[in-house]
Amino acid sequence: MKAIRLTLLCHALTLAQKNGCLARPDDPLLSDDSPLRPEAAVRLLSAPERRATQTAQWLAPAVPIVPALADCNLGCWQGLALKQLQAQEPDALARWLADPSSAPHGGESFEQVCARVQGWLQAFDSPGDWLAVTHPWVIRAALASVLDCAQEAALRIDVLPLSRVTLSFTGQWRLRLG
Repeated sequence: MKAIRLTLLCHALTLAQKNGCLARPDDPLLSDDSPLRPEAAVRLLSAPERRATQTAQWLAPAVPIVPALADCNLGCWQGLALKQLQAQEPDALARWLADPSSAPHGGESFEQVCARVQGWLQAFDSPGDWLAVTHPWVIRAALASVLDCAQEAALRIDVLPLSRVTLSFTGQWRLRLG
């Protein structure tokens, strides 16, 4: 069995993030200036949202889209400011941030994102070095799966723009620090 090294890269900063708003699929990046350099012999993947594909295009002009890497569907909360939600729906927001099975916005719960990402990781069997541009919710879900930790614990992980997490697989997925 050949090893897999999979680096999950969070997309670059968006104006929505800078302004404290929840994401929409078509949110563009705040800047077109790339701080990233392509790595030799690394194959690329991207989530379908614009902010992920734009980040991936800093590394290569054409990157395969993987639907399983998609951001959490925020339903009717897409694009809303967190301050607005705190004022108008404080209990629903608090429940969503603490309870992985909660989806008061009518979209996906974190529990559903975790199931989707875990299924993708279990099916991922392409040896070599990979870099997947994705989102904080997906990276948290991958860590919950690999570390076999409570989803509530994964909700407390901050994932900043352009953060990287590397996983390796040689019979089982492992978190790789270094």
